[in-house]
Amino acid sequence: MKSLSSIIAIILLSTTITFAQIKNSKTDTIKVYGNCEMCKTKIEKAGTQKNISKTVWSEETAMAIITYDASKTNKEAILKKIALVGYDSESFLAPNAVYAKLPGCCKYERKAKSNKAIITQIKPAEVKPVEQTQAVNQTQAIYDNYFALKDALVKTDAVTAIAKAAALSASLNAIDMSKMKIEDHTAFMKVEKVLKADATTISTNKDVAAQRASFSNLSNNLIEFIKVTKSNEIVYLQHCPMANEGKGADWLSKESAIKNPYYGNVMLTCGKTVEIIK
Repeated sequence: MKSLSSIIAIILLSTTITFAQIKNSKTDTIKVYGNCEMCKTKIEKAGTQKNISKTVWSEETAMAIITYDASKTNKEAILKKIALVGYDSESFLAPNAVYAKLPGCCKYERKAKSNKAIITQIKPAEVKPVEQTQAVNQTQAIYDNYFALKDALVKTDAVTAIAKAAALSASLNAIDMSKMKIEDHTAFMKVEKVLKADATTISTNKDVAAQRASFSNLSNNLIEFIKVTKSNEIVYLQHCPMANEGKGADWLSKESAIKNPYYGNVMLTCGKTVEIIK
């Protein structure tokens, strides 16, 4: 069995090229508690920010190698982000409520004894104003692109729908979950894969009927997400009982007037507002 030092050396060697993109780089090796491949994905995603920080975590050793631009961030800020998705280190303990929600395979034995307070919530003063703005903007971009896609389907315009769905895909892929509040982060993880899959399906399909079928499923998941994260404006949850072969289908709109994306001009005003999301 390889020694801890040799494993760390191998990881450092394999990541040198990636880390070279980070300016003013500083590297720390830190114990971060976790168990499995799912833990690895979450730890590395939370501890990585393009051109600013890169985190590589070993499932075998539970050691994280964190390289970062020391002029833009620090080890503590990165470990705090990792703690906020459920993983203890010697510097920060994850909030108990977040740890409790980890899947069974991720629930490591909590051995860390932090010399700092348990993180219950990041205080507003601890988040830079630019990060707060980015957190708002990145979710609002999802909603704006969704509404544009909905409008294209109202007009039965499959070509425009393809373009708007591609823009929606881009805004979903651009999400940086490390800048999200804990509850927003959790909500996004639940719907992320489905939202991306449906947006991609619409953006690669010229058949408006198929686009509308995927739009129904996309809407259901975005409704779940928007109720947690909220939009910058009032949003109307609307329902058409005739869509989806009589099973009914929902959508979101910025306006109270009914403009049905499932039928367009055929039955433009079929439906009603069932909820107002503020």
